[in-house]
Amino acid sequence: MQQKNKTILVTGGLGFIGSHTVVELQNEGYDVLIIDDLSNSSIEVLDGITQITNTKPKFFQIDLKNKEAVVQFFKEQTVDGVIHFAASKAVGESVEEPLKYYENNINSLVYLLQEMIKNKINHFIFSSSCTVYGQADRLPITEEAPTKPAESPYGNTKQIGEEILSDTSKVTPLNAIALRYFNPIGAHASTNIGELPLGIPQNLIPFVTQTAAGIRQELSVFGDDYPTPDGTAVRDYIHVVDLAKAHIAALERLLASKNVEKMEYFNVGTGKGSSVLEVINAFENTTGEKLKYKIVGRREGDITAAYADTTKANEALGWKSELTLEDGLQSAWKWQMKVNS
Repeated sequence: MQQKNKTILVTGGLGFIGSHTVVELQNEGYDVLIIDDLSNSSIEVLDGITQITNTKPKFFQIDLKNKEAVVQFFKEQTVDGVIHFAASKAVGESVEEPLKYYENNINSLVYLLQEMIKNKINHFIFSSSCTVYGQADRLPITEEAPTKPAESPYGNTKQIGEEILSDTSKVTPLNAIALRYFNPIGAHASTNIGELPLGIPQNLIPFVTQTAAGIRQELSVFGDDYPTPDGTAVRDYIHVVDLAKAHIAALERLLASKNVEKMEYFNVGTGKGSSVLEVINAFENTTGEKLKYKIVGRREGDITAAYADTTKANEALGWKSELTLEDGLQSAWKWQMKVNS
């Protein structure tokens, strides 16, 4: 392990993607500070990270909507870069509680950036989303695809977040990269960390694994009348460990001043779309578990199909996904069984 001696702040670092990124940062020799308010994560994740890397990251329980707490943190801590995951992220809930989403996702970003500028911290990775594209006119989706009016307040907060970063980078020393993820799945091979939704899962894979484990009675497939080969919605499912590694590649691009623009955008996906029914079949084939599911009506805010053109990330970041849909499903199932045991 090479020692980078750089300190990286990971906000939302006990969440699903955040915790896997912390592991990859530590594996690369970075010192990591985690901020998390534990509103949608668990303190036990800190132990899971420590078991994998043998290094316990410094943890701060801070609500980033609390401006004074953010100011105080940056007074006391020195960091070289920030990877920002902390945000509310359920599409359906955002439709029902828009103000909660705007307050949490926008205010926390603004307070963070204000303190970074003040403290001359110029490297920022933003956890964005393919939701900024809406239903794209062409597939696969490239970074040149126009951003469309968001289908949900959650998606809108990602668009606004990108705009805030773009505007800020024009008039300050800030350099930023927005990683537009497609659909993260899976768990760390150690089964020490994984996706741990509180309450009813909003994402397909934890709903699949909880149904197979008997926690949920059956899986609802939202719509079978989409203009896709089997009528169900198509998404690009990327293994969370591959996604975590994309953050390291983006960070190293900024730290080495290799970015060609002050604000850059990269799609992070596999480049392959899978329908809901294909995911169900792949899960059954990979794990040997049968899934009980039923077709129900479409869900508000859902689009027909989205999968990435990852050429830009492959070439500029030197990154590409290596793990398969089956790898993701297998690891998610092993993680589910461990959580249940």
